[in-house]
Amino acid sequence: MKVLKLPKQNFTAFMEGLRKYGEVHIPIKKSSKSYVFAPMNDPSEVSLEFLRTVVPPKKYFFKPKDKLLKFDPEKGFTEVIEDANKKIVLFGLHPCDIHGLKILDLVFGANNADPYFFARRKNVLIIGLSCIPDDKCFCRSMGTDATEDGYDLFLSELKESYIVTVGSSIGDDITNDLKQVLTKVTKRDTIEYLKIRKVRKDKFTLHLDTSDLPYILELQRESEVWDELGKKCLCCGSCSMVCPTCSCFNVYDTLNLDSTTGQRIRQWDSCLFKDYAMVAGGHNFRSKRSDRVKNRYYDKQQGFVSQYGQPSCTGCGRCIQYCPTKIHVVEVFNKVRGDV
Repeated sequence: MKVLKLPKQNFTAFMEGLRKYGEVHIPIKKSSKSYVFAPMNDPSEVSLEFLRTVVPPKKYFFKPKDKLLKFDPEKGFTEVIEDANKKIVLFGLHPCDIHGLKILDLVFGANNADPYFFARRKNVLIIGLSCIPDDKCFCRSMGTDATEDGYDLFLSELKESYIVTVGSSIGDDITNDLKQVLTKVTKRDTIEYLKIRKVRKDKFTLHLDTSDLPYILELQRESEVWDELGKKCLCCGSCSMVCPTCSCFNVYDTLNLDSTTGQRIRQWDSCLFKDYAMVAGGHNFRSKRSDRVKNRYYDKQQGFVSQYGQPSCTGCGRCIQYCPTKIHVVEVFNKVRGDV
């Protein structure tokens, strides 16, 4: 593993140098409490203090609304993969969001790999960035507070510099191209990094006990907690839209004005929506709100575990921050455990 140092006075030159590898996208502040990933016009726009964006980076690979194909009575079906060849450098992903992409790799790579997801995935460079957690982060409990792979470069912040870890051959190419702004890591840097690492560890105040959680959920399928949650949850789908790993979608066709040609569209959906589980004939397998919200919790911490051996929650805290009725996912699981 190759490790270098980026002095902070060279940060602007480093960001400008990334343009060679594609359109650089960065976290940008949109309001006092919200951030988004968007194209960089100037390196000064980078919001290094951000903790979580409203919409996770999955939007670059699994688009909120995606044209899958065009159809024509004469030409038949033509596959469309928008932005398939667009080169992007995605800067600023925290470890939990990198883990989110690794989970989506499992989902979209299972059985028949999704060509739309992976056509974009291979053209996006990932540059990670360290962070200090707040009271909504429980990524340490989920084992996603750090990562050893899934990135091309990773920047760990020190007081006057960043430690740059190389995670791929392309990442190595970048450091070779930008060697004029990089220096060697010293023993003093290592000591400082270890101190910051300990401070960061102590900042985690929200914890979720995941030991034997799938088994407890199996025992608690009929718990009154789900009825209580169903009364509070609006099933608005906000938590699904901001979740870095939710991958539910709907597919529908639209006709052009000629009524013969059109497009097939894939659009984000949510298992919390009332008509999501409705089938032909009008039967709905989860017509009750309590059943829908329970299904989402079970999918994250039980169903995904049984299929892939790990939960699909990264502990990023987005669902906690953006739920309009202030449902707290950790508190829900604590109630299911009987701890509350």
